[in-house]
Amino acid sequence: TSPFAWLRTRFYYLLIRLYFDQEFSVEEFTRGAKQAFSVVSKLLSQRKLDLLDGLVSAEVLQVLKEKISLLPDSHRDALAADIDSIMYTTEGDVRIYYDDDGRKFVSILMCFWYLNGASLPDEVPGGAKVFQIVFGDESTKEKKHLLTANYEFQREFTEGAKPDWTITRIEHPRLLE
Repeated sequence: TSPFAWLRTRFYYLLIRLYFDQEFSVEEFTRGAKQAFSVVSKLLSQRKLDLLDGLVSAEVLQVLKEKISLLPDSHRDALAADIDSIMYTTEGDVRIYYDDDGRKFVSILMCFWYLNGASLPDEVPGGAKVFQIVFGDESTKEKKHLLTANYEFQREFTEGAKPDWTITRIEHPRLLE
């Protein structure tokens, strides 16, 4: 992350604590985001989209239903991320905004890098190379792919609104396109 982007996100986190939620914690949010990412990615992989209701916005869920049905099994398997296989997590963007009715929202884009053992080709459409990591010696060699995913979490902070974060964007580049 660039120093400017890091400072910008920290400034937004300060605004969130000052004006929306005095108990907001970046560390706690990141822990929850990792758990949500793991659960949602596994449910996507298993095609259990009905269990995503309430976790994922209705608009995103509709798009996912169309995309998941068209995925080959190898790509669908590669969506699943066990929480222990998440190698790195960072914030991509933080936004604070108001809609036309005066409702207040916070949106945080989280970027995840995770290892997955799905059987993927070395190159995927578009000519992009898939990073591979090999564990063990020749007799017990296990190949894993280093994959990325971007999930955007949104919460309404209007008085009386439910205090739940909802996933409003799901991207698994080169897998879920």
